[in-house]
Amino acid sequence: MIPSALAGQLQQGLADFLRFSFWSSTPGMEHVVEDLLAEPGGLLKDPYVSLKLPFVSGKNPRYFPDVPLGFTPYFHQEQAFARLGGRRKLSTLIATGTGSGKTESFLLPILDHCLSEAGSRGVKAILIYPMNALATDQAGRIARLIHGNDKLRGKLTAGLYIGEDRGRGTTGDTRMGPGTVITDRATLRDSPPDLLLTNYKMLDYLLLRPSDQGIWQHNQRGTLRFLVADEIHTFDGAQGTDLACLIRRLKRRLQVDDGSLCCVGTSATLGGPEAAAELRAYAEAVFGEPFDDHAVIGESRLSEADYLEGCPKEWTTEPGSADKPALDPTRATDPESWLHAQVRLWFVGAPPGQRFGELHTAENPDAWAVALGDRLRHHAAFQALLEVLGGQTVDWERLVAKLSRQRSAWREDPELGRLALLSLLGLVSAARAWRAELPEVAARREARGMPRPVQPFLDVRLQLWQRELRRMVASVGERPRLRHSMDLDRETRRKHLPLVHCRECGAMGWGTLVQRDKPPPAAHRPRQLLPRLLRQRFPGAIPFSPCRRTPVRWTELGQRPTSRSESAFASNCGQ
Repeated sequence: MIPSALAGQLQQGLADFLRFSFWSSTPGMEHVVEDLLAEPGGLLKDPYVSLKLPFVSGKNPRYFPDVPLGFTPYFHQEQAFARLGGRRKLSTLIATGTGSGKTESFLLPILDHCLSEAGSRGVKAILIYPMNALATDQAGRIARLIHGNDKLRGKLTAGLYIGEDRGRGTTGDTRMGPGTVITDRATLRDSPPDLLLTNYKMLDYLLLRPSDQGIWQHNQRGTLRFLVADEIHTFDGAQGTDLACLIRRLKRRLQVDDGSLCCVGTSATLGGPEAAAELRAYAEAVFGEPFDDHAVIGESRLSEADYLEGCPKEWTTEPGSADKPALDPTRATDPESWLHAQVRLWFVGAPPGQRFGELHTAENPDAWAVALGDRLRHHAAFQALLEVLGGQTVDWERLVAKLSRQRSAWREDPELGRLALLSLLGLVSAARAWRAELPEVAARREARGMPRPVQPFLDVRLQLWQRELRRMVASVGERPRLRHSMDLDRETRRKHLPLVHCRECGAMGWGTLVQRDKPPPAAHRPRQLLPRLLRQRFPGAIPFSPCRRTPVRWTELGQRPTSRSESAFASNCGQ
């Protein structure tokens, strides 16, 4: 997927949808949708662009020898390992971004602890998820991790307890498999798992229902050591209060209300130190356990200088105005051909044996994408892009304007600047980097004949915001313009009326309600008019926008229809 190209397709698709869904056959109204689409911020906010540099690597590739990660962990993962993997386990909040390995940050210490307590019975860790789909996905991940480790397979068990029972005569999985955990209710009660994955509602049932009490039969004081609330920031309001009360009942029921329970919460990235303090206070209120000043672990990424160290500018070629047709992804037959065309535009003069087509082989299909990433780091335009972004999120137009300051061709041809930026971001999205491996892991992979794994070159993010078209009104005048009613003040709103459209014949006009005992118009706001339109077929007069030869007269809006035909909205189709 190429985010920069996809954003353009989404913008075009939304515009086409509105054009064809709300076409107008009424004179004077044909331009309403086009004017809205042309207005900056009327429907969409320009894409916001950010490039996330790689995470800082840790120093200890074998933190848990019996539960290896397979590669050197990130620095923030090592921080979590140090707090959760020691003899004195400290409650921790992991607030890092997508793809940062939040799950491994707490899962490896939990598995290592469960392995050290393999001879004892009882539930040693409870993982609470906000959604069943997330719990099911993580259950498969844990099953694969346990099954693929000779030291864990057959010694540790994990169970999934979500949703309602499928009824008598049906059973779930009664044993661990390569991709499955135990889901059979009777098996979970008779042989409680070491790790229990659930949601807070089902955990409440497990504490209340007499038939489920068997799952706690082996839990003595201190047996439960870990309690994890994934995506803790989603438990807000009443749901957060329910979770807090549930956790206190759980700690009392399992005799871990003496401070021995290690609580873990995962969250999205934070804005700053103030946000970290608020998250700690919130977690203390939910878990009922103290979180020290170092409890919040944030992500650590390479700086621009560290990332580009030893990367001189070896490539300076950039597309020109004559290349605009090749830069436009909408003119390409397929994404692959468009990407290869961009490579030729940005990298001219590669020596024999180092051309991208020559690097693509069956044995190493990703070699060309890795070579692309390496050359991008040596390209002047890519380095300028990183410098302008500065690790921040910047809107598209401002980003093009900043890059244009050093490029006269972009200043003279703004369309070239937008297309060239789209092309450059497309190359960054397609580029890859080799994933770091430990020697023993690489040896096992090569013995199986598997290709070397890769990871994204950089984390490319494009955020496209669409405004909801709700309570739209149109100005009353010769050239009506659509507006969001919530953006208008009281005086301006009086000069606007809701817009009504017939999908059958395309008739479009202003809508208002007329009442005999009130001056016209009796109702002209969307929240007053639309419910009435849904309750009765012909609620009142709905005058059309006149053509240019018939000026608008406010008195027309107050005329009450005297017959069904006058009350009908779309005179062309009678609807």
